[in-house]
Amino acid sequence: MMQRYAIFGTLVAVLLAGCASAPPLPHTLNVDPQIRLPAAHGAGQDRRGRFREVFCAVLDARKDVLPDHRACDLALTRLAPEPPGTGAGVELGTVQRKLTLLFVPGVGWDCFADWLAMEDTIPRHLGQFGFDMRTVPIDGLGSSASNATRIRDSVLGMPRDDPGPDLVLMGYSKGAVDIQVALERHPEILHRVAAVVSLAGVIGGSPLAEEMGEDELDMLQHFPGARCPPVDGGVINDIRPATRRAWLDSHPLPPGIAYYSLITVPAPGQVSRLLRSSYRTLALTDANNDSQVILVDQYLPGSALLGFLNADHWAVAVPIARTHGMVGTLLVNRNAYPREALYEALMRLIAEDVRQADTRLAR
Repeated sequence: MMQRYAIFGTLVAVLLAGCASAPPLPHTLNVDPQIRLPAAHGAGQDRRGRFREVFCAVLDARKDVLPDHRACDLALTRLAPEPPGTGAGVELGTVQRKLTLLFVPGVGWDCFADWLAMEDTIPRHLGQFGFDMRTVPIDGLGSSASNATRIRDSVLGMPRDDPGPDLVLMGYSKGAVDIQVALERHPEILHRVAAVVSLAGVIGGSPLAEEMGEDELDMLQHFPGARCPPVDGGVINDIRPATRRAWLDSHPLPPGIAYYSLITVPAPGQVSRLLRSSYRTLALTDANNDSQVILVDQYLPGSALLGFLNADHWAVAVPIARTHGMVGTLLVNRNAYPREALYEALMRLIAEDVRQADTRLAR
């Protein structure tokens, strides 16, 4: 979710590209001993130790070929108690089990996608190792119910090379909510889904939604190059905390699918200038937020907790600084994050889990 898009659009429209974004600051987060960590049910659900092993290995192996490299301890926030790693090796070659990552973006994505001039760097990178990646064409100003149908159509329209589940649905921001609704409304897609990932998901809603109206979002249609239809009337309500709590209480996750959460919790110096106002607003409720969602509200109940990413809400999915340098320098100045390495590490861990599950079923 992105707050105050109209302000953002006005500012970026008068800026020219050309300057490089600033490098990441050293990690300066002072952890509050009273921090409320997500309730990962059972020791096996806290997978931070293994994910750190995989992500660190990928970062080290790709440091000379991928952009926005940073040391592992600057990419991942370590919140105690983090379990140790497994000590197992990390496979860095081509995977045997083909998996396709279906990326489900958040609010307003199609409104500014052309302006972002997004490159296919992540799909190209993943493709080297046997993974595929595609973006689900959601309605950026549409309700979760509307986008659930789009997710369904994308899943059923995917070619199939393996008789088992072969798709990983990753929801960014409100996209994670849209996926939840799709799984509940369209059980015909469940047999294709191997895993679901919430990336900075608005799982428990955002207090910022209480202050926004549909008319503010509707202004996104006037963003330069916007291709989004009008607001359909359900976007803001879908991400209000009361709506999300009621949904979570009455809709358990479908069984037979692996669920994962990646949570963004930046060090104070890692929040871009344009997001600092909303960061401070949320900090009145909980200082552990990514400028749009509080830490605990990003956790998908019953999922495996993979890690806390030292990045604000935009940095993990919206590559503004790479294509709009001046905007990156002046406003979105903490946008650099090793996204390609992050997505590779995620897919490698899921492939590892799927392979182990396949082995158990074959016995």
